[in-house]
Amino acid sequence: MPAPLLIIGIGNEARGDDALGVLLLRRLAALELPDCECLETYQLQIEHALDLAGRQHVLFLDAGHHTPAPYSHYPIQPQPGTTPYSHALAPEALLTVCQKLGATPPAASVLCIRGESFELGDGLSAQGLERLGLAEEFVRGWLVAGG
Repeated sequence: MPAPLLIIGIGNEARGDDALGVLLLRRLAALELPDCECLETYQLQIEHALDLAGRQHVLFLDAGHHTPAPYSHYPIQPQPGTTPYSHALAPEALLTVCQKLGATPPAASVLCIRGESFELGDGLSAQGLERLGLAEEFVRGWLVAGG
């Protein structure tokens, strides 16, 4: 039986602030949260739709260029009428794949942390590090409130 909550951290540590979602996931995984599974990935792929089966909620953690600072948290739904063919999917497209496989997609939301530096070889920016801490505080509170 899969854990009711799946947290997916998306990002690439070789591209500076693009690692924010993965770094937040690792912090949360270290808490060994009950009824929660953590999954780290470079990018969402069609095969990740299988990881959604039997979940009550999926929280996607990512970084964004134009996200309002310090972060944005919002619910998402499948995108009706879209057929994802790429190996790199948006979270909404992954929910659509789950639906196309005949499963009911779980409730889902995205926590996107505003990043500043995304070039290959960049390190984590000072702003990104600060926002990572704020995002962690938010997710801890969100979990205590029942997600």
